[in-house]
Amino acid sequence: MTYQVALAFEDGITRFIKVGPRETVADASYKARINIPLDCRDGACGTCKAFCESGKFDGGDYIEEALTDDEAEKGFCLPCQMVPESDLVLQIPTTSDVAKTTATTYSSTLTEIRRLSETTYAFSLEIENRDELSFLPGQYVNIEVPGSNGQTRSYSFSSGPEVSTLSFLIRITDGGLMSTYMRDVAAVGDAINFTGPMGSFFLRDPKRTSLLLAGGTGLAPLLAILEKLSGMDTPHPTHLIYGVNTDTDLVELDVLEDYKSRIDGFTFDTVVGDPNSDAEKKGYVTNHFEPHHLVDGDVDIYLCGPPPMVEGVRRHLEAEGIKPQNFYFEKFALAVAPAAEAAPVEAAPAAAAPAAEAAEVPAAQPAYEIGEEHSTFEAQFDARMALELAVVELTMGKLTDGQLGEFKVLAELAGKTLAGETFVDAAAFTVTNDAFHQFLFNAVGNEHLLQAYNRLEVPSIMAKVLRQEHWIDGAVDADHLAIVAAFEQQDIAAARASIVAHNEHAKATMAAAERGQA
Repeated sequence: MTYQVALAFEDGITRFIKVGPRETVADASYKARINIPLDCRDGACGTCKAFCESGKFDGGDYIEEALTDDEAEKGFCLPCQMVPESDLVLQIPTTSDVAKTTATTYSSTLTEIRRLSETTYAFSLEIENRDELSFLPGQYVNIEVPGSNGQTRSYSFSSGPEVSTLSFLIRITDGGLMSTYMRDVAAVGDAINFTGPMGSFFLRDPKRTSLLLAGGTGLAPLLAILEKLSGMDTPHPTHLIYGVNTDTDLVELDVLEDYKSRIDGFTFDTVVGDPNSDAEKKGYVTNHFEPHHLVDGDVDIYLCGPPPMVEGVRRHLEAEGIKPQNFYFEKFALAVAPAAEAAPVEAAPAAAAPAAEAAEVPAAQPAYEIGEEHSTFEAQFDARMALELAVVELTMGKLTDGQLGEFKVLAELAGKTLAGETFVDAAAFTVTNDAFHQFLFNAVGNEHLLQAYNRLEVPSIMAKVLRQEHWIDGAVDADHLAIVAAFEQQDIAAARASIVAHNEHAKATMAAAERGQA
């Protein structure tokens, strides 16, 4: 029997291969011209070692030095020896570039545009070679905006992998590139190209209770997950909590009701942040967790929403002493632009948080990551610095006046959350600081660098550690402004020096915060 194997690379690219009877994953990969890491081919060196996220396989023959019993028990495997016994998802420890492969670009036709509310549209695409497109429920693609000279925006599939028509949700924002196209220009029959699939946020084998948490159009990948579950026989309950800012932001409730009838054990709640809402449940999604949703930690959580929502859920779980078996999340990384025409990225929703904390901004794009903090903060901050030093080389002297203005606004917004060596709002600083640091990675237009930045755990670690009462190195705010000034003056040496100094000031702040919690 032939099985499908998803090869998920470190840069977010996923490639799918077919593996025949008694064929190893490595042989099938090379047959498909995908050069995953490989050396001995005999299970003796461990060079090809990967992690199996999902599925069953015969591990083959290998020696202890290549793969220990403990590693095998945890799910690690050797593609040079393993033979699939079901469809598989493998995490490959290298980038797609190193494996000499890339994401596939598809030509599609726009077949439907639906206005779901004042703030949300749904649109559908069809491709002739649908059988050639495979993706995991929860993944996304980069869609080229027609008439934009090749600019792309990232959207998660809201349809399942087996559905012939591809569907997506979009938050409509004034000045947004894709928003303007969909609202004012798009017509059924338009040709649209997209590239993918990408992302590490996707459904794993259901082995226990699942809790799905959606913020705004973060509902899209969870709809894809529900569609997949509707075709599976699983005895484990699934609950969705869908949070939005206002009543008008609630969409696709009829679809969710339909899934209640199609998925055994599926239930859902809606939560509206607006205190003046008529909704039964208001506030944060965490206000409406029930013991049977979390099962004392024996739960897999899938969360898609803005950073305040992700960190809010994380803090709530920590405060309650609950450590879920798995916590998979996908963030909307927020960025702010001074004018719509300067916005390099699309608008994303800020949901399930009070408006003052998660206000809509003129420009934002979803960034996709899967999260569990393992590294020390020093390693994470040093990794961020290394990436920033690299991106300086690619962006110095190339930013437009509008982009420079946006960069400065981001620095000033982060500064407003500080007062000398104290926090005005520690949570807001984490969000605005992340937007500042992510700016250059959005501006450079290099998907691999952006994905590398988004996989860092810096924002999550900061949100976990920093509190109102903590000290912050007073140079942090000045560092941000100095980095912007260096770009304005096109002084690469000054930019590099400021980034290095900023890294030391940031680590000093984190070290003091950790000492304060000890």
